[in-house]
Amino acid sequence: MAKQSAAEILTVAGHEVTISNPHKVLFPEPKHTKLDLVRYYIAVSEGALRGAGGRPNMLVRYPNGIEGEHFYQKRAPASRPPWIEVVELHFPSGRAAEEVVPRDAAALAWLANLACLELHPHPVRAEDLDHPDELRVDLDPVPGVTWQQVREVTAIARAVLDDFKLVGWPKTSGSRGMHLCVRIEPRWTFDEVRLAALALAREIERRAPELATSKWWKEERQGVFVDYNQNAKDRTVAAAYSVRPRPDARVSAPLSWDEVDACDPADFTLATMPTRFKKSGDLHAGIDEHAGSLEGLLELFERQGLGDAPWPPHYRRQDSEPPRVQPSKRKSKLPLIEIGRARRKEDAVAGVERWKTRHPEAAAHLQPADVLVDAMRGRYTTWTRTRINLQHVPEALRPPQEPLDPDEKIRSSS
Repeated sequence: MAKQSAAEILTVAGHEVTISNPHKVLFPEPKHTKLDLVRYYIAVSEGALRGAGGRPNMLVRYPNGIEGEHFYQKRAPASRPPWIEVVELHFPSGRAAEEVVPRDAAALAWLANLACLELHPHPVRAEDLDHPDELRVDLDPVPGVTWQQVREVTAIARAVLDDFKLVGWPKTSGSRGMHLCVRIEPRWTFDEVRLAALALAREIERRAPELATSKWWKEERQGVFVDYNQNAKDRTVAAAYSVRPRPDARVSAPLSWDEVDACDPADFTLATMPTRFKKSGDLHAGIDEHAGSLEGLLELFERQGLGDAPWPPHYRRQDSEPPRVQPSKRKSKLPLIEIGRARRKEDAVAGVERWKTRHPEAAAHLQPADVLVDAMRGRYTTWTRTRINLQHVPEALRPPQEPLDPDEKIRSSS
C-alpha cells in the first residue's frame, strides 16, 4: 500500500480547504495527483461554475484513481464544512437526498479532494428544482464511427437548433462524443424538456438518417446516437471542464463554433486546459444571455406524430411509453448473444476477446458496432454487460449462446 502524504491546507475563495493525501496519484500515465486535480479546478473555476455552479451535483468518486473502482454518491457527505451548500432532491424512485451545490472555487476544491474527477450537475438551479433551464444534446457515436462524423452531426444539430431559435454551445464530451448545452427559459417540466429533446433527436435523424439515429436500443443504432434520455429527471452528464477518467486525463472542453471542424478532443487535458483558459477565457461565457423557448420543439413533437420513445430501463414504465421490449426479444429477433457480466468494464471486454479467440471465423465477420458494451447502472455503482450481434455473421457460422464469461453475480438496482 502506498504511503499517505501529509495533508495540505489551501486557502480558496476565503475558505480553508484541507487536501488529504495530496500526492496520491489519480492518473498513473501522466502521474497527475489529487493536488493537481484540485489546482486544475481552481484554475478553471469561473468556467466550471458556469456549467455546474448553483446546481445540485451528483458525486462520482474515484478514491483509488481511474484504475480503481468508482462509485456514485447522491447524498452529500455528512461530514462537510458548514460553507458547503446542499439542497434536497426528490428522485423518480421516490427517494430523496441532499446533494452538493457548489457556489465558489472552494467548493470545487473540496469536491476534488473527494476524488470527484467529474462535475455532474442536474439541469436545474437550486432555487427551482422542478423546471430545468438547460436542454442537453448528447451526441454519442456507436463503435466504429469516426470523429469526423460526430462533427458532421454536430453541425446538423446546430442547424436544427437555429431553425427553432435556440442557441447551442458546443463542448467535447471528454470521451468520443460531443455535447451541445442549450439554455432555456425555466418554464417547462422535466418530461416536457425530454419530449423537446426527443423531437430534436428525431429531426436530426430525419435530416441525416445515414449519419445519426434517435433509436434507444443499442442493437438498432447506427452512426451517432442523439441521446434524448439525458434530459430525463435524475440524469446528469459531465459538465464543461469536467476531467474524465481517461488515461490522458482529457477534459470536457467548451468550444467556439469555429473550432468544431478542426478540434481534436485529445488536445484538451488537465495539463493543457488551464493555459487555454487563461488565454481565451470561458468560451461559454455568454450562455446565460441566450435562454430560449421550447414551444417550437414541442409543437414539432406533436407534428411528428410518433408518440413517446423508450425511457431508461431503471425508470418506471410511463403511461405514454411504447412497450419496453428490446428488439432481441421481439418476434423478429436480432441474433444477439450475451457474452459476459462484470463489475469492471475491462474484465467484461476481456471476455469478448476470449470469445473471439474461440470463434475466429465468426469474429472475422463482426463490424465494430456489432459488439455491444452496455454500462448498467445500479444504485451506487455501474457494471458492464457485453453482447454480440451476429447479424453480419453467416448463419452457418453463428455460435450458440454459451455460459457467460465472465459471470459475476451482480444485482442491478436503480
